[in-house]
Amino acid sequence: MAQDLMLVAAGLVLLFVGGEALVRGAVAMAERMGVSKLLIGLVIVGFGTSTPELLVSVNAALDGAPEIALGNVVGSNIANILLILGLAAVIAPIMGWARTAVREALVATLVSLTAFALVQGAVISRMEGIAMLLVMVGYLVASYWLERRDRSAQTFQHEAEAFEGLPVGRPWLPVLLALGGIAALVLGADLLVEGAVNIARVFGVPDAVIGLSLVAVGTSLPELATAIVAAIRRQSDVVLGNVIGSNIFNILAILGVTVVIQPIEVSARFREIDTPVMLGAALLLLALLFATRGIGRIWGAAMLAIYAAYMVFLFAGGMVA
Repeated sequence: MAQDLMLVAAGLVLLFVGGEALVRGAVAMAERMGVSKLLIGLVIVGFGTSTPELLVSVNAALDGAPEIALGNVVGSNIANILLILGLAAVIAPIMGWARTAVREALVATLVSLTAFALVQGAVISRMEGIAMLLVMVGYLVASYWLERRDRSAQTFQHEAEAFEGLPVGRPWLPVLLALGGIAALVLGADLLVEGAVNIARVFGVPDAVIGLSLVAVGTSLPELATAIVAAIRRQSDVVLGNVIGSNIFNILAILGVTVVIQPIEVSARFREIDTPVMLGAALLLLALLFATRGIGRIWGAAMLAIYAAYMVFLFAGGMVA
């Protein structure tokens, strides 16, 4: 048991460190090559911060733990809004977001609705995974085109700026950092899945519960760190872009790649409980961005309370689902 806890702890640390190293190294390399901040924020930061979810979900699916793979994606999206955004709003109210944030939140809600539709079947198939990846490509192209047309839209540029600042005087440093980050992520994902599965077996906790809670929060550590720093700096666009972008990537790219590699069987609890909670969180965020001028500390505290209640349900009543 102690060894499994050490595996989980080591895996979480490696995922956090590896995610940060990969994104910062990749951003520095892109800057040296003259890549625009828009493209950096949209593609490199978006994919980079979601890499822990990708590797953990793929590992879990290949290791015969599909509920951890799906729970990781669904749980990460729930945590991104209720836990991470809620915590950021408690630290500093989220105000004055760009109008593109509402558009991106609408996309995230539609993507969450798509995931809800996908889990109504018994299996999420390879063809559905390919379709998600094609939609992801279309989203990236459309977002790049729309943000280039609208000079006032700077959501993805601001997200890129949050990862700037790495000294690039030595050209080999960003490459080394990115490669080291990838190695840490691969090892961290393997350790986290192994430890989490073993703990679930020892305590009789369903794989889905472990995936939705411990694994989901662990793989969301890069988003959590980014959101906290952005909240302290009162960079509302970075907080929102980080959370919303991650939720879109998690479903279209992470779940898409995972099921292309290994189709995932869907248990009843995802149809009846967890995916509806994820969709509800997405609708809540969309409503707040559309109908209010700011997400204050009261709303942040309410989100954290909802997330705490969901966690209690998972480990109490939800375990029998």
